[in-house]
Amino acid sequence: MIFGKRIRLRGVEKEDLPLFVEWLNDPEVTEGLMFFQPLSYAEEMRWFENLANLPASEHPLAIEIQDGDNWRMIGDCGFHNISQINRSAEVGIFIGDKSLWNKGYGTETMQLLLKYGFESLNLNRISLVVYDDNPRALHAYEKAGFMLEGRLRQAKYKHGRYGDELLMSTLRSEWDAKQSMEV
Repeated sequence: MIFGKRIRLRGVEKEDLPLFVEWLNDPEVTEGLMFFQPLSYAEEMRWFENLANLPASEHPLAIEIQDGDNWRMIGDCGFHNISQINRSAEVGIFIGDKSLWNKGYGTETMQLLLKYGFESLNLNRISLVVYDDNPRALHAYEKAGFMLEGRLRQAKYKHGRYGDELLMSTLRSEWDAKQSMEV
């Protein structure tokens, strides 16, 4: 497990799937995700079973917060498209528990993923794609250290309209500089 100040990241378990299905069928949760269609439990089970075909470093991680003496899952995150040659990867996250939106858990998760990606996976560049109409995510990514590097105009079509996708990234050198300033 990977521990932060208020969260921990752990491997996704089969028991997590019903909550994922609930969250990923909630239009408010999927509004900012590249996810468009209703999801069945059977489809989520197939996704889970296919995780065994991915490298361990690309397995998704459950985001949990302390809830009394227990831990409660609030979302999911992880790396994908890892290139060992380029030492780069893409990252993704969603907080499915809407009662915990705007409380800094997304930012803390991204900061923890960056630490893990740079210090454990030896990455040099971590990137993501976010919709231009998702200010909550944009704020969390910028706060974690991501910088805008490009815009794909009208690259997404959702709810009958086109919108832009923003490309963001952070480099190991930028992350190192930020860490030395915080010490």
